[in-house]
Amino acid sequence: MKSSCFIAIPLVLSSFFISCSKDVAYSSEFDKSYEAYQKYKKENANSYQYTVTSSSWTGSNSTTTITVFNGQVEHRSYEAKTHLEDGKVQTYAKWTENKTELNTHDEGYEASTLDQVYERAKKDWLIKRKDSKIYFEAKNNGLISSAGYVADNCQDDCFVGINISKISMPPISFP
Repeated sequence: MKSSCFIAIPLVLSSFFISCSKDVAYSSEFDKSYEAYQKYKKENANSYQYTVTSSSWTGSNSTTTITVFNGQVEHRSYEAKTHLEDGKVQTYAKWTENKTELNTHDEGYEASTLDQVYERAKKDWLIKRKDSKIYFEAKNNGLISSAGYVADNCQDDCFVGINISKISMPPISFP
């Protein structure tokens, strides 16, 4: 009787983990990217900079650059632009925050580590939904570049998630 319990418990636990992974779209691609991120983080003393991009059908776009040193967000900067009818580009918002000012501006992507981004991707953006299309890409040398979803029948600016255009080593100093 005791030996059958030892067999049943691992089977129940393994089926739990398998069923959980079925709820996450792109689970194998996500896992590969997460492994690449763990290696990158270790090689770079958990210090990096990444840029989140956002764009609208109206012609406006923005970038938020987040800098992490030793696993802690130290800096966040933001710039928003719009394309004018004459083809010119106009900057209409631009700011920077240091460690003591983080998240004091409403605009831009929140000051988060990539650990937090991967966690949010797995627990929210990549969860399979009946009424949405799910997206995931890892075009930053195997690290996450896009994770999110778009609800069916949504017309404009519907992507819920993150687009990361660049992940690199942080600068020595800030402007």
